[in-house]
Amino acid sequence: MNPIAIFRHAATEGPGYLAEFLDARHIPWQLIAIDAGDAVPHSAANYSGLVFMGGPMSVNDELPWIPPVLALIRDAVARDIPLLGHCLGGQLISKALGGVVSRNPVKEIGWGTVKVADNDTARAWFGGGQNFNGFHWHGETFSLPQGATHLLSSQYCTNQGYAIGKHLALQCHIEMTAAMIVAWCEAGADEIAANRSGPAVQSADEMQRQMINNLPKLHKVAQHLYSHWIIGLST
Repeated sequence: MNPIAIFRHAATEGPGYLAEFLDARHIPWQLIAIDAGDAVPHSAANYSGLVFMGGPMSVNDELPWIPPVLALIRDAVARDIPLLGHCLGGQLISKALGGVVSRNPVKEIGWGTVKVADNDTARAWFGGGQNFNGFHWHGETFSLPQGATHLLSSQYCTNQGYAIGKHLALQCHIEMTAAMIVAWCEAGADEIAANRSGPAVQSADEMQRQMINNLPKLHKVAQHLYSHWIIGLST
């Protein structure tokens, strides 16, 4: 099996629980650290799947790596190689496939309920669960590309997830680990402080208090989603 390519766009926003999931199943993966200057591959042909993690930038920023990433996403779709996007990663997939990424009405930072849509595709991905506490850190949102099925929503963000066949794009973060949450709270202290009056922004203390109960449950959701996603891997 060719490795899964996992694209990291910021040093603190690595694969997290996804890496644990893949390692436990002996599924090979390769980190492509955009933040450290790694080049974007010209083709998806050498990978069994492509995963795009989060990041503080916008897909609408004029960054040199964004156009080749968008081209790579389209190449993967053409080759039927599955895509998986987390937050910024979901936005990259949306933009590459003709969607629009724009400012969300409010910032979501911290834990918040995510509702699973009532359709057969959502039931296939989520196993019949109706909602879960997801982890959020975003100020933008994506529209659904043509052919996408809506999967998730939250009180403050209508489009929290969608699927197109074997491709999955998420606005929320299911890949979190305790270490990642602590690191994000430290790196994002100024952003938390600047938006502390927002209706969907938690303090660092509250995020870390809630993770004790929420993380094990989130890992179960992630395990179910990742298990469904790897069924489509190219071999």
